[in-house]
Amino acid sequence: MAASTTAHAFILPDLGEGLTEAEIVNWLVAVGDTVAIDQPVVEVESAKSTVELPCPFAGVVEELHFAAGATVHAGQALLTIGGGANAGGSDVVPGTALRSAAAESNADSGSGAVLIGYGTKERVRTERAVPTGRFGRKATAAAVAPVASVTIGSDGKPSPVVSPLVRRLAREHGFEAHTLAGSGPEGLVMRADVERRIASGASASEPTRGAVPPAAPVPHAEGDVRIPLTGLRKVVAERMSASRRDVPEATIWLDVDATELIAAKEQLQRSTGERWSLNALIARFAVAGLKRHPILNSSVDVAAGEIVQHSQINLGIAAQTARGLMVPVVHDAGSMTTGGLRDAIAGIVETSKTGAFAPEQLRGGTFTLNNYGGFGVDGSAPIINQPEVAMLGVGRIIDRPWVVDGQIVVRKVVVLSMVFDHRVCDGDVPSEFIGFIARCVENPIAVLGEL
Repeated sequence: MAASTTAHAFILPDLGEGLTEAEIVNWLVAVGDTVAIDQPVVEVESAKSTVELPCPFAGVVEELHFAAGATVHAGQALLTIGGGANAGGSDVVPGTALRSAAAESNADSGSGAVLIGYGTKERVRTERAVPTGRFGRKATAAAVAPVASVTIGSDGKPSPVVSPLVRRLAREHGFEAHTLAGSGPEGLVMRADVERRIASGASASEPTRGAVPPAAPVPHAEGDVRIPLTGLRKVVAERMSASRRDVPEATIWLDVDATELIAAKEQLQRSTGERWSLNALIARFAVAGLKRHPILNSSVDVAAGEIVQHSQINLGIAAQTARGLMVPVVHDAGSMTTGGLRDAIAGIVETSKTGAFAPEQLRGGTFTLNNYGGFGVDGSAPIINQPEVAMLGVGRIIDRPWVVDGQIVVRKVVVLSMVFDHRVCDGDVPSEFIGFIARCVENPIAVLGEL
């Protein structure tokens, strides 16, 4: 449709870190509302976090191009704003790339919230041709579609695919996304195209080697409830599936006497007058263990064929939040005191009640601590949080019979589990690591000299 000459298109900004799509969680405005510069207008959820996006210009909301729950790709128009004082005219086409027009509108309006793809300085709009390098021809600055790199098919004429996630979804169902006729701009293959192809059940034109054909649909009975796999749950499902598929993981575990650890925590609370958690103390032991065995504080660069051993320990804390499972990160935990680490983890616990973590809190983890004892289970074989290569799990602490000096007594026992990527190390390193953690738990005072 063609908008008025005063219409502005607010596109989904560049999300950074290779992210190309986000899901609309909630609209904060409605058609007819008047918005101010930098006013939050929509809440979106990407693979990293949930954020509120500020509108880079003022005016009246003329149209919302997507409903809540829809997936939007970077460069697509989210909404149209009309009535701006210094608006520059442009045609607003739902679902198309309007990066230059939106950036110009933002520059004229003087937004103070700098979004990637939007500026704060006045600029002159040009219609010079910009080589896209995607489709073998040129496009004007207002028509550049932000798409992922094209996979070359056997016929030499592939369709462009909007993101790696869409390509992966197609491969998981036995075909290549670039073989489809895309419904997006310039034949761009969208997620909806792949989903329609999956739903049709047609035979794959180019089956992926080793691909497993989709299972037959499960018959539904009256009273069944269908729950859409969307938002953070969809992201978690994709990452967990990728981890299980790509990582040759192995799990080890130990039963550990935690009686002295509980006593040490209580003594700390009495002597300092401050609250201490067992999770904070175990986190302190984990950081010390990673300094002894730095190969576990690594990631795998598959493209380069390298193991990247990180110099900084960024400790992820698996947290069940109001929005689902998240792994907020304590950055540079290796340089923190025990008290500083305790306070950082306490902040994560508090924010977990809402799940409103800032994007930077969910980035850059190098090792994860997962305490699932709060769910009342003894142990687990957790899934590695890629691109990390290891995770320490902690089960519940319960009274169990234990042999001490040849006598059976009741002790507080916890199960520690360790999952690791077998590409990075053999079983000796994780075994030494979990053994060190066990010694810390069983006799925390004795290991103080080692920390």
